[in-house]
Amino acid sequence: MKILIVEDDPTVANFIYKGFTELGHLADLAQDGKKGLTLATANSYDVIILDRMLPELDGITLLNTIRAANDNTPAVILSAKNKVEDKVKGLRSGADDYMTKPFAFEELLARTEVAASRNKSASPAITELKLGDLTLDLINRRVTRDNQIIDLQSKEFKLLEYLLKNAGKIVTRTMLLEKVWEYNFDPQTNVIDVHISRLRNKIDKGFSYPIIETIRGAGYLVSEPKRP
Repeated sequence: MKILIVEDDPTVANFIYKGFTELGHLADLAQDGKKGLTLATANSYDVIILDRMLPELDGITLLNTIRAANDNTPAVILSAKNKVEDKVKGLRSGADDYMTKPFAFEELLARTEVAASRNKSASPAITELKLGDLTLDLINRRVTRDNQIIDLQSKEFKLLEYLLKNAGKIVTRTMLLEKVWEYNFDPQTNVIDVHISRLRNKIDKGFSYPIIETIRGAGYLVSEPKRP
């Protein structure tokens, strides 16, 4: 499993991190809610383990934010708040499970495995994105259009992946800065224009119809192409 641990107590965080990594799992560690949100939105995890009371951004707000973005990564809340109303609020915010501190690692492991496996059985991992004659292979990191292999740089691939995952929706420049470049501010550069131009030259130029459409004053749109 690949796990995100969001916990501000260094002793507890290191205990959980060590427990999972010793079993061969991959884990990222964030010690505040803001960093946890950044990692959660920039990466793909099998499960998130998070405390409720976190600096910068509390666990409930973090969870509400990723759920609002249609991110259904399983989440296990681990908290010292043990009242029934606390557990109910945590579960209603989108948590799959709620454990109270102190806890036994063996139980945390079991609950985490159950949450991760439940998600996998409900929604198989997406390995390929398609739009018209364009195919993006997420496993082999390969792009083809009309059976022609297209060589993309890492950032171009990530940009195209995000656009395809949001096919049919307008993607704003702010969304691209946050999700592709991981900026939470506008750097006041033309970095998006440059990469969109390069991407268009590779996936649109020379083909019978364009895939990326500029929506003036709003952003960009990719949708099932209307052939001429």
